Amino acid sequence: MKNILVLGPGCARCNTLHKNVESAAKELGLECEIFMVSDPAAIAGFGIMNTPALIIDGELKVAGKLPTIDKLKEMLSK
Repeated sequence: MKNILVLGPGCARCNTLHKNVESAAKELGLECEIFMVSDPAAIAGFGIMNTPALIIDGELKVAGKLPTIDKLKEMLSK
């Protein structure tokens, strides 16, 4: 099971990333847990300076960008 963190303060781009990650995981039939991290101190604790950010199984995959669902599916399938 994959552990997925979407980091962001709750802005439109962050919410879109969260929704797109859910869609990509569902399309892949992926068993995962997706968490939204919106606390600024927690985000800073990951060393993230630009949001939205995506961490999959402890590895930073993207920060400051909004990848397409196809790109997310590619990231999630690795």
